[in-house]
Amino acid sequence: MQILTAKGMHRLLYFCNGVIIFTLMGFMCVTQERINNSMSARAFLELAGAIPQSSGELFFQTVISFVIFALSGHYYLKTENRRLKYVFFATEVVMCMILMRVLNLAYDGVILLVAADLMYKYEGHRQEYALLIALFCLYFMSNYNFALFSTKIISFEAYASYYTAGAKSVILALKNTFYSLNIVCFVFYLVLVIKNSHEEHERTRLLNEKLEEANQRLRAYAIEVAQMAETRERNRLAREIHDTLGHALTGIAAGLDACLMTLEIAPEVTKNQLNKIRDAAKKGITDVRRSVKKLRPDDLERLPFQEALKEMTRDYSASSGMEITFEVLKWAENLRSDQEDVIYRVIQESITNAKRHGQATKVKIRISGDEQRLLIKISDNGCGCASVKAGFGLRHMRERLKLLHGTINYWNDGGFTVEAMIPLNRSEK
Repeated sequence: MQILTAKGMHRLLYFCNGVIIFTLMGFMCVTQERINNSMSARAFLELAGAIPQSSGELFFQTVISFVIFALSGHYYLKTENRRLKYVFFATEVVMCMILMRVLNLAYDGVILLVAADLMYKYEGHRQEYALLIALFCLYFMSNYNFALFSTKIISFEAYASYYTAGAKSVILALKNTFYSLNIVCFVFYLVLVIKNSHEEHERTRLLNEKLEEANQRLRAYAIEVAQMAETRERNRLAREIHDTLGHALTGIAAGLDACLMTLEIAPEVTKNQLNKIRDAAKKGITDVRRSVKKLRPDDLERLPFQEALKEMTRDYSASSGMEITFEVLKWAENLRSDQEDVIYRVIQESITNAKRHGQATKVKIRISGDEQRLLIKISDNGCGCASVKAGFGLRHMRERLKLLHGTINYWNDGGFTVEAMIPLNRSEK
């Protein structure tokens, strides 16, 4: 756990400098009052070489200068507006010079506060140059010998000389201690800034690594999803083509068988049957094209759903010669398109299987149910089978119904029966 952060150390720097500045100001005010009270002002003025400010002026100027300096630094750190940031920083630099001048250049550690503010809001190489220029100007202005040419400055040593040699040594030692304390705090602040910067870079590096790893996983997942989507679409198209072509070709094959039997004895009947087979083949081609284009069967596109079912069964009955009865006991209103597609394909595949595998001549389709579910029962009089093995058609019917949370059951009872259930109270997923 980190006890002190760079932000906390930055505040401590302000506190430390405030204590030092007001301590030095208090010392100068007290010394001036003692000099006035001891009637030794002449000797002090000869040593100082200039007339000092009154204690009251020194106090108020120091307080006001430091308050404005601290507020400028505070708003410089808080504001996000670039122009205002430069204004506050320029104000902070000016108040730093004034504060040093008010204290007769007795203390220039506030320069490190300006440097700390610049480093705290460091944003790039341009601010590096600003930092160097600001430090150069401040230290140039704080140079004692240079300042003597522009105005008369009473040195801190002149104030300390009022006291005895032993007291003077202690006072100067305390002043140097203040300098050293400020420098130590500033160096410690630099260490924390560098450490925080290093930790931030390390966190950024780790986050970038995690982000790259996540991106790689995401890319792998996207590829897997694309492959799964491709597989699902391939299976969907396979089901569509199987249902469409299988249904059409089975009906055509059954119709052609009937034509072979009636060709010699009833040419007109054969001709009519061939016309029906041709129409069934054309409709099958249309369905195949629509399936490839990921569209619904042609009958579902152009007719109401119940009419599309009846049209499909009539066409198949006409082409195959199989008798198909359609009985509706209960019909659900407002079926979704995906539910209609599944019902259509289940009935289509069931009557196709009845002819292809069971050689059935009659099929009965019965639709019933209630508000919660729709039941579809398709029974034929075919030869059935001893044991049912789910082939391509039955598997696809199960897959289609599973997408709607439905079920399918089938059994052999002298013919073959398929029963499908579709829940009606579920929303589309």
